[in-house]
Amino acid sequence: MASMPVLLAEVRARLSAAAVRSGRAPEDVTLVAVVKTLPPEVVAEAVRLGIADLGENRVQEAQVHQQLVPRDAARWHFIGHLQRNKAGKVPGLFDVVHSVDDLELATALARRAAEAGRTLPVLVEVNVSGEASKFGVSPEALPELLEGMAAISHLELRGLMTVPAVADRPEEARAGFAMLRELRDRGAARIGRALPELSMGMSGDFEVAIEEGATLVRVGSALFGARQG
Repeated sequence: MASMPVLLAEVRARLSAAAVRSGRAPEDVTLVAVVKTLPPEVVAEAVRLGIADLGENRVQEAQVHQQLVPRDAARWHFIGHLQRNKAGKVPGLFDVVHSVDDLELATALARRAAEAGRTLPVLVEVNVSGEASKFGVSPEALPELLEGMAAISHLELRGLMTVPAVADRPEEARAGFAMLRELRDRGAARIGRALPELSMGMSGDFEVAIEEGATLVRVGSALFGARQG
């Protein structure tokens, strides 16, 4: 397997090319390196190589990683399913949450953010595939959730996130990514405010996601190799 610097250069080149194809500048797309199950030393190396955004799936793992990687050394993104009983730890550990999918969770996060004296940027996770195994609000229920969240203080509603259905070819994910973009556009019009972020695309399909408007791509195995967990 190639070294991390080589893999990072390859991913950045692919990201840049996809951004240009979509008529945007490469800096308009943020690479979020997914560091789940990695030893803290590997996460620290990634930061030394210039990775500025780290994606975590679990609150406890972020606590372990931040024992070696300083909290302010990167922007920390929570991208996994978040249980309400873990919401209290989030404002101290993360800069943005990608996976809010109900109003009760949003309210819990807002309360904890207020206690921490900050406003927490959040995205709404949408289940575009309709699969029962996936988390996220349904497209039909999204407008009501956006309206409810827009009225909550101490949350900054930034956009939408999705995990599409598993596909054999990257191109098969395009329809789901396009759907999320359309849902974002309609949702922004409905609540009367911009929703600039689209978190979509992973190692196998991030170029297609960028072509469909992704502003945040969550890349793990293309940077660090296949992992368990």
